[in-house]
Amino acid sequence: MKKAAAPKKKAVSKVSAKTVTKTVAKTVTKTVSKPRAAPAKPVARVVAEQPANRLLQLLVQALDEKKAENLRVFNVSKLSSITDYLVLATVAAEPHLRALRVELEKVIDAERAKVMGVDSSAGSGWTVVDAFDVMVHLFTKENREKYRLELLWKDAHEVEVKKLLKS
Repeated sequence: MKKAAAPKKKAVSKVSAKTVTKTVAKTVTKTVSKPRAAPAKPVARVVAEQPANRLLQLLVQALDEKKAENLRVFNVSKLSSITDYLVLATVAAEPHLRALRVELEKVIDAERAKVMGVDSSAGSGWTVVDAFDVMVHLFTKENREKYRLELLWKDAHEVEVKKLLKS
């Protein structure tokens, strides 16, 4: 058997410790002497705030136009890691529940927002539409009284629905 030839070594130039020290010192001086700007708010969050408010407004207007009752909006951004706004509404009956879900999906699609999920079991009397920054809960009157989500989020700031409907 033949032995494989050992790989040739590349020539290494000798650099003195003094040269390395000078180069490192220059780099550190340039980096440290640059003035530091104040930390900025993350860009992704700044961009996300505007569409969320617009989407919230459009969703609330759509619910109001389609005769959803007892509309309430809560800003839960400081209390929840999964959404910024929680919208609660009461519907007249199951067909009304389905019609409002379809209307919400149309608004979300028109805004090119993403639907993270829809939970709607036939006959449950409760539908959840999750549009990431805005989560909408639609209930029949009986389920709204039964689950009373308003009490779960009593520490949240309530947003005035009238302000969302004006614009």
